[in-house]
Amino acid sequence: MSDAPVAGAREGGLQAPTRHPLAWRTPEFNDPAALEQELERVFDLCHGCRRCASLCQSFPTLFDLVDDSSSGEVDGVPKKAYWQVVDQCYLCDLCYRTKCPYVPPHPWNLDFPRLMLRAKAVRHRAGGTGLRERVLSATDAVGRLAGIPVVAEAVNAFNASRVGRAMLGRVLGVHPEAPLPRYHHPSFRSSEARRAHLDLVPVPAGTTTGRVALFATCYCNHNEPEVARDLVRVFEHNGLPVTLAPQERCCGMPKLEIGDLESVAALKAANIPVLAALVDAGHDLVAPVPSCVLMYKQELPLLFPEDAGVRKVAARMFDPFEYLWLRHKAGLLRTDFARTLGRVAYHVPCHLRVQNIGLKTRDVLKLVPDTTLEVIERCSGHDGTYAVKTEFREHALRIGQPVVARVEAAAADHHSSDCPMAGRQIAEGLADRRASRHPLTLLRMAYGLDDG
Repeated sequence: MSDAPVAGAREGGLQAPTRHPLAWRTPEFNDPAALEQELERVFDLCHGCRRCASLCQSFPTLFDLVDDSSSGEVDGVPKKAYWQVVDQCYLCDLCYRTKCPYVPPHPWNLDFPRLMLRAKAVRHRAGGTGLRERVLSATDAVGRLAGIPVVAEAVNAFNASRVGRAMLGRVLGVHPEAPLPRYHHPSFRSSEARRAHLDLVPVPAGTTTGRVALFATCYCNHNEPEVARDLVRVFEHNGLPVTLAPQERCCGMPKLEIGDLESVAALKAANIPVLAALVDAGHDLVAPVPSCVLMYKQELPLLFPEDAGVRKVAARMFDPFEYLWLRHKAGLLRTDFARTLGRVAYHVPCHLRVQNIGLKTRDVLKLVPDTTLEVIERCSGHDGTYAVKTEFREHALRIGQPVVARVEAAAADHHSSDCPMAGRQIAEGLADRRASRHPLTLLRMAYGLDDG
């Protein structure tokens, strides 16, 4: 086992973490032997530190493997058991961003999430991605199919039935009690195309142009279109003209999470020219799901550092509340709220926390008079498709239980999360299963705007 230096120490003093681009097309990156060697090195360092034991199931799995081994060290763990650790990682990035003292520029150069992504990519390249992962990550195809009028009703009925859930369990390994989203027809994009747009004149302020283009996301397009509608209502109420991106594909995060980097590249090739053209036309970009914003801000620039279009889009992609707060700082956010929100239990999703933009959702909602927020900065346990898989469901519930307990204890008028999927996961854990309200929905309500 390596001798670990004092936690928090970095060569040359305290320095900001530096993330290196991912050279995912190089022979070394895709070499199974080189990967195995790096897994052993990093697992040995993590075993010597154990600072991340409470974050997710990857680290307890690793430490149990080490403690139960013949040597009590990483060299006693069978190499094939390494994949148990990889499978528990859902790339939330919190260990890198909030816990690990050995990230670059520390000479140990430890980036656990990037290593787990590399392992998933090597396995995918070798044909190790199963049917379940391929289906659950095909959000575009599934959404388009399930969004057909008659099909949408049939899929929703099937997913709500005992027979349907049993079949999903047998075929795809989906846990029978895991919450599944409903599919809507028409989709948000279909209904938005028929909507009468307000004639608003954009007003630039600070780093914002005041002209917004919306990347609706697969989830809000097919599963919770009301979130995207509320974004448009709130932005237009604040004088911000919103243009829907003329076309969009999945951002690529579901494919990234299974290591299918070639599919990520294909989705990037479809989306980036469209979004870059919107930026060239003077638009800022927003997306209502934190994972999608993170994909454009961080993941694609790390995968494609030489792509000028990727860099252009990353520079103009905003979280909705980040954007609204910038407008507020310029004195352009309306504060003529018609109603209070009372007490709100607000969950901050992992993929929002790691954007390092601060708690802008909290800051905006606090502008509403007589509104207080109980801020919860812990993982909900949903984590992409992790919580719906049978073998991970118990771990997901345990990870999210502290969040559920905090929401219950808050006795709030509303509970809310920027991630609609996390909000659904939290609601399923509550005694009364009270539905989550997205922060954009809460802000729309505070303005007194109807839900049309």
